[in-house]
Amino acid sequence: MSSEDEKHNPAEEKGEYAVETVSADDLIYEDAAVTSGAPIEKVSPLGYHVDWVTVVFLNISKMIGTGVFTTPGSILKAVGSVGLSLIFWVIGFFFAAASLCVYLEYATYFPHRSGAEVAYLEKAYPRPRFLIPTAFAVLSVILSFSSSNAIGQRAETSTWNVRGVAVGAFTFIVIVCILSTKWSLRLSNVVGFVKLIALIFIAITGLVVLGGHTRVKDPHANFRNSFAGTTSNGNGLATALIKVNFAYAGFENAFNIINEVRVKPYKNNETICPASLGIVFVLYFFANVAYFAAIPKESIRESNTLTASLFFTAVFGNSKAVTALSALVAISSFGNLLSVIIGSSRAIRECGRQGVLPYPRFWASTYPFNTPAGPYLLKWILTVIVIVAPPAGDAFNFIVDLQSYPYNVFSFLMTLGLFFVRKRRASIGAPPTEFRTWNAVLIFSIAVNIYLLVLPWVPPAGGIYAGDVSFFYATYCIVGIGILALSGFAYVVIVHILPKLGNYTIRQSLEKLSDGAQATRLVKIPNDELAEWDATHNEHGDFVHKEETFEARLAMQQMSME
Repeated sequence: MSSEDEKHNPAEEKGEYAVETVSADDLIYEDAAVTSGAPIEKVSPLGYHVDWVTVVFLNISKMIGTGVFTTPGSILKAVGSVGLSLIFWVIGFFFAAASLCVYLEYATYFPHRSGAEVAYLEKAYPRPRFLIPTAFAVLSVILSFSSSNAIGQRAETSTWNVRGVAVGAFTFIVIVCILSTKWSLRLSNVVGFVKLIALIFIAITGLVVLGGHTRVKDPHANFRNSFAGTTSNGNGLATALIKVNFAYAGFENAFNIINEVRVKPYKNNETICPASLGIVFVLYFFANVAYFAAIPKESIRESNTLTASLFFTAVFGNSKAVTALSALVAISSFGNLLSVIIGSSRAIRECGRQGVLPYPRFWASTYPFNTPAGPYLLKWILTVIVIVAPPAGDAFNFIVDLQSYPYNVFSFLMTLGLFFVRKRRASIGAPPTEFRTWNAVLIFSIAVNIYLLVLPWVPPAGGIYAGDVSFFYATYCIVGIGILALSGFAYVVIVHILPKLGNYTIRQSLEKLSDGAQATRLVKIPNDELAEWDATHNEHGDFVHKEETFEARLAMQQMSME
């Protein structure tokens, strides 16, 4: 058999798995909300390796990282009481559920666009043209390192052997992902299953502790007067909610690969994503109950040791149990990195397909293994730099915090943008979709987003230098806004000022690759040739005859309906 025969063929895979076909009508309405941006790939060049099991474990593996083993102590310290700490885990779940509804509605409108936020923001904010895609692309590239789990373990020590292990593990993950989508997803499923079993074990052990069947003398002590010590400091409450929100991050991971789901991508996500979020919420809640049942709250609040390590020591009282926990934390971190890089590689690929990054063919290409090698290499380079370069302590905490604030800005914009997409679809007579989020849920989600954007500016109880870094507590907010402002400045210069000076206009040109991938490239069209270009190209920049333009197709569709 020749190498050409052995080459992965998405079209063949489509037939093998009976992938649902895309009708012309569906594409008209999917394009109708906004026709600019990355083109729809009718057949995914990445193949169709994603089934419902993969959806479950991609979400679960991204949600369950090291946070559930480490953050309960910092959350308790921020809110002041056991009772409010548990309530925050519930609040975090409801916020995640509301945000999930936003993703589900977007997925019904654009079921053939991977990349989640990349595609949804593009469709929600087509004007000013290229602005939101440019800002999100810059943010995605600059902050595309997988920090919290790649460098979280080495934050406790600065020895180079630990850094070497982190680089080695991440390199292995990237190599597997580049070589095979199928095997990277299978590995994600296996590791996700192990993580699930580990949390179930902790939750069940906690119930045994509460029953009084372990060496813990008073398992109910922390639950008496459980709200004693509750803080009213806004910064502390915001910090706690941000950490809880971060622990649930990952419920949306399957939307990054929705165009690779074998059959009925929206239907899979509609059922399985809420189920995976619900499973994680129950395990998170009972894991925290287990911690509070076994460990005095003062120890949880003040210790720099992993909360889960304190739990294993209190319950089992030997070093072997702690060693076993360390292995579980390492596996959990590994699985989180794997699921994160799988999802984020698709997001970066979609940024490249929009044309707002240089060399769109490089980002869109799936050559030679039918995987997004370019985005994987970018992730590897930036993550290795972050692992090796900054020292533990302030620099590490600042880098981790820096990721959260700009993404909260885009989360707010994406939720608000759903109203604009609805209005735009209604204006062209698009039929109703299977899922529509209640307006009350959208308003709740917007309110929480605003809370997450405003409250971090409230000074900590100890003053402006009492945050988790030794310098000004809100520096990460300022820098995050600065990155967004820099993106806006670059947009104004490249899309408006330079074209005006050079007497040209920016347009998109469709790029079709030999592997079936498609991307758009931003091109400079002289103003005296602009009318001819617009008459012979559609919004994606593909050459068409006049009667084949989007407006003509839509008019014909409406006439046939009448």
